Amino acid sequence: MNGHPTREEDFDLYALGALEGKEKQTIESHVAQCAACSRKLAEAQGRIAMLALGAPRVEPSPGVKERLMSRLHLTAEGRAVRSPSAEPERADGFFGRWWAAMLAPATVVLVLAAFFLWTENARLDRQLADLRATVAQQQKQLEQAREIADLVEAKDTMVVTLTKQPGMPEGSARVLYNARLGTMLYDGTLAPAPADKSYQLWLVPKEGSPISAGVFNPAAGEASHMMAKMPQGMAPKAFAVTLEPAGGRPQPTGAMVLVGSVS
Repeated sequence: MNGHPTREEDFDLYALGALEGKEKQTIESHVAQCAACSRKLAEAQGRIAMLALGAPRVEPSPGVKERLMSRLHLTAEGRAVRSPSAEPERADGFFGRWWAAMLAPATVVLVLAAFFLWTENARLDRQLADLRATVAQQQKQLEQAREIADLVEAKDTMVVTLTKQPGMPEGSARVLYNARLGTMLYDGTLAPAPADKSYQLWLVPKEGSPISAGVFNPAAGEASHMMAKMPQGMAPKAFAVTLEPAGGRPQPTGAMVLVGSVS
């Protein structure tokens, strides 16, 4: 066992007293210097202590069961070699073997139960991580909903209608923009862009170059909704949607599909 133990069940085997010799010494030496593995060992010892009150029956894990039964088998063979004589059995030897025969199946059950609990804990950890990600996503959606509400309710929010340009795909849209909040909302319908193209929304300021407000690829028959942050205080003179190479460009290069001037 070099470095960290590679099998999580080694902690449970050690807690059960099923590790011997070099394996036992190695894990003892390692946990004395490794805080993470020391915590894992303490958790294993806690699980075994709780399982002493009763263990559920579960399907054996081949890896753990094979390793433990192999160790018990080798131990039994070693005793046979050390006791070749046909001397009558002493009472303590008989009861010792009787207790070993009784404890071996119980030990296997405890190890399997500990491994089951460890697997269940890992599954619950994954579920908790998924739940946290879902909560974070919902929190993000809630914050965006609040921003939209603030934008719609603000008295200084302007509404700009974007109209289709001659020869361009059918569609229409509107933009809600608030310079004080630095927030804009696009809501429109356009035919799907060609496979190698994307639509790109632009804010055209009264001074300076157009500023990209996002790239989108609408599905057939579906409206597009897109919110974007702009520099606060920026005064626009128009909003436009252009057809650009897939992924968009830093500055407009394609034909204007929709345009709306600020009154």
